[in-house]
Amino acid sequence: MGWQHIHLDLLTMYYLDFLLNRVTMYRLTLYYLIELLVIAGLFSIFGIISYSLVSIVISVAILICVCAITNIIFSKVFQAPTNVESVYITALILACVITPLRNYHDLPMFFWAGILAMASKYVFARGNKHFFNPVAIALVMTSFGFGHSASWWMGNAAMMAFVLLGGLCIVRKTTREYMVATFFGVSLLAILGFSFMKGSNLLATINTTIFHSSYLFFVFIMLTEPLTTPPRRLLQMLYAGFIGLLFPPQFHIFSLYSTPELALVAGNVFSYLVSPKEKLVLKLSEKIQLASDIADFVFKPQKKFSYIPGQYVEWTFPHPHTDSRGNRRYFTLASSPTEDTLRIGVKFYDHGSSYKRALQEMKNTDVVMAGQISGDFLLPKNTAKKLVFVAGGIGITPFRSMIKYLLDTNEKRDIVMLFSNKVKEDIVYKDVFDQAEKIIGVKTFYNLTDLEQIPSDWSGKRGRISQEMIEELVPDWRERVFYLSGPHGMVVGFEKTLGDLGVVKNKIKKDFFPGFV
Repeated sequence: MGWQHIHLDLLTMYYLDFLLNRVTMYRLTLYYLIELLVIAGLFSIFGIISYSLVSIVISVAILICVCAITNIIFSKVFQAPTNVESVYITALILACVITPLRNYHDLPMFFWAGILAMASKYVFARGNKHFFNPVAIALVMTSFGFGHSASWWMGNAAMMAFVLLGGLCIVRKTTREYMVATFFGVSLLAILGFSFMKGSNLLATINTTIFHSSYLFFVFIMLTEPLTTPPRRLLQMLYAGFIGLLFPPQFHIFSLYSTPELALVAGNVFSYLVSPKEKLVLKLSEKIQLASDIADFVFKPQKKFSYIPGQYVEWTFPHPHTDSRGNRRYFTLASSPTEDTLRIGVKFYDHGSSYKRALQEMKNTDVVMAGQISGDFLLPKNTAKKLVFVAGGIGITPFRSMIKYLLDTNEKRDIVMLFSNKVKEDIVYKDVFDQAEKIIGVKTFYNLTDLEQIPSDWSGKRGRISQEMIEELVPDWRERVFYLSGPHGMVVGFEKTLGDLGVVKNKIKKDFFPGFV
């Protein structure tokens, strides 16, 4: 019975991941906010929450209009590309934290919050990267400047189930579980510490914090906002812990008491100090067709763009008729920091997204924005560690980056790479890997999974990578750390294969690969 439950749980998570990988992180956030506001509107009709449907609808409409107009004006003044999704997300978050409109006296709060939130993305920025969470800084400024504070009204018991379910999907999508867990641990300890010193009921404090406050909405929507969080896991945990420490409302410096938005703005300052400071506006230098449905997009930046081999970057490509999957994607850099170009490898699919279709038709005059360097899928600092790289299809890009870096720096490491593709024509970057085998000793084994299309002269491996294949090709596998990159299903399946073989979890590293959309 226990195994059946485990199998069911794994199957459920597989289908959840499949659904999440069909939508971008930003579009998922947008859908989540719309869902919360629609449910709140329905609850208002039945008197479950105290705000009227009319006030909620008018509040949302005002904030969307103000944010959209402000964004258009500032994008033209600063000559920066616009992002419609970002406008809607900012407006809807504001609608979830500012008390729905009660009378015309509330209008200044709505106008100034929308204006300041959108303006902050352009004014409080350097190198096209904004410093602060737009909603948080807008709320701080309206509070200090106009005496209007956010109520965080979405944090009520009636909405908690919906906040929680959608929020967990966002955390799963962004793989920020460790960050959220850090915040939960630090903030709850701090809150309970203050309550203990006051002699309050600790169980009642926990109940109020989780079910009758902004706590969960803040964690899932505000804390995990990607553009103002640090790029590496350890820094993200420190960031979450720092904000968690400042989060309790009892925390104060002299007469200044903490609020969720103040805690987040303070965390944004920390993040800015430890994060890359820029985004690049790039034009296409070259497009190289690597296979029938795989292409390399090569960009030549005007200035040095610092990153570590294996990291990924967010690419914003505005294009007309954007579909539900938006105009932003994460792509792992296939280039090495030793090269003077930035390179991404992209696989195209039948009935692909508008983003991918626009990318296919990209011209040298089109502009794309690259920024938000992130990722911990990196070579270990200990050069003596033995490694196995396992790549599926276009998941090879981080390994191309790493191996090209090792080649250019003449750094020798004990690496065995297993590169799996459906057909021979899908094998890419073979020139780099062949050169690495000759010069620095990286061993690469190729295998094909479509047994019906394997050419007669094929000398590589056949079929899916199995335990037997690993034991044959990597006899000292017990001594090695495994790096996995590829389609989500392939990574999950191979992680299970390694587990069945006896490889412990701390010897398996997985690339963040947010879906083929």
